[in-house]
Amino acid sequence: MPAPSRRRITGFSNPTVKFLRSLRDKKHRRREGRFLAEGLRLLTDARESGFAPEILVMAERRDPHPLADALERAVEETGGTIVETTPEILSRITGKDNPQAIAGVFREFDTSLAALDRSRAPIWLVAQALRDPGNLGTMLRTGDAVGAGGLILIDDCADPFGVEAVRASMGAIFTQRIAQAAWDAFLPWLRSGPGQLVAASLRDAVPYRGAPYAAPCFILVGNESRGLPECYEAACDLRVTMPMRGRADSLNAAVAGAVLAYEVLASLDP
Repeated sequence: MPAPSRRRITGFSNPTVKFLRSLRDKKHRRREGRFLAEGLRLLTDARESGFAPEILVMAERRDPHPLADALERAVEETGGTIVETTPEILSRITGKDNPQAIAGVFREFDTSLAALDRSRAPIWLVAQALRDPGNLGTMLRTGDAVGAGGLILIDDCADPFGVEAVRASMGAIFTQRIAQAAWDAFLPWLRSGPGQLVAASLRDAVPYRGAPYAAPCFILVGNESRGLPECYEAACDLRVTMPMRGRADSLNAAVAGAVLAYEVLASLDP
């Protein structure tokens, strides 16, 4: 068993503090292949999903908790590093005025399409040019809720490993597979095996209730303001429409994905 290390940090200029702070920046995350997650609940979800942080950062004078003890044991068993520091330094690391008492550093996952097993689940979520990290995190939570296999990010999306997206996922980043690809790579991959591509649309669409969904079903949502490009919609196997009975002419992208995902779930698993 690899030997863990434990240390106490009290200085803001400590190299470890600088490294942890740098993970809030996408450029540094990509260079290091690491991302930051915070909060006892989120890190517990990671541990229960088989992921232990490489570095566990804990605030001094925190309240004792059995889940925190379990996290420490998990890090010790994998030879990680446990850092104890002040709440002020933890605030500097996370960028929050009232930070959680625990944060962790995790290795980024393989996000290639080749790493996906489409037979793993009957539902997959696909987002094109999704820019808001909160929406991205919400889609991960939706995927977890409906038993989806994961979330495929198409074209220029928000970073799934950014602090805001990880926080918004409420732990689902550790239960859902994530892939990133350009549309020109995704479509040939999808057509190389079974898979129905479905999008909410107004073009030649059928009502979303009772539509002929088929597993594995890939539910495609577009950019928050522009929606899907017309050529992307044209490539879908099925286009469905959801009724808008008020003054709003569209739903939030993540909400639309959730509504459609639950309808697909009901259709495939009545």
